[in-house]
Amino acid sequence: MNPTIISIPEKKCIGIRQDMSFADYKAHEVWQRFMPRRNEIENRLGQYFLSVQVTDAHFWSNFNPNSLFQKWAVAEVTDYSSLPQGMETITIRSGLYAVFIYKGDGTDTSAFFESIFTEWLPNSNYQLAHRPHFELLGEKYQRGNPDSQEEVYIPIELK
Repeated sequence: MNPTIISIPEKKCIGIRQDMSFADYKAHEVWQRFMPRRNEIENRLGQYFLSVQVTDAHFWSNFNPNSLFQKWAVAEVTDYSSLPQGMETITIRSGLYAVFIYKGDGTDTSAFFESIFTEWLPNSNYQLAHRPHFELLGEKYQRGNPDSQEEVYIPIELK
């Protein structure tokens, strides 16, 4: 694993969220509610979407698959001047991120993320930072396709 380390600017996003756990993972439900309404979002930046996870500060250090977190399906926007009814805003603070490329149909994502947190991160010069984790779903993303590709953003800071 050889991520790119970048500093991202603040990201303003609009979308839909749902509380869930990894034991009762319902990301598809969030996306099923969001995708039919995606074109209601004005001031979009690009044609990509973000799959965002918001956790409490101790979520990863005391990992429990039954702990709740927020899952968001969002589009990045220039500003919050127009908010579709039933959607919410989320701001991802600027900061340092390790960006990994995941390629596959999604069947091996748990092993992919496990290797980030148990192999790459402990052996790097970084530690996990308390900011949202997210995946950028761009033009190479094709749900369920083995050739699908997405960018995985893990918030980090120097140890």
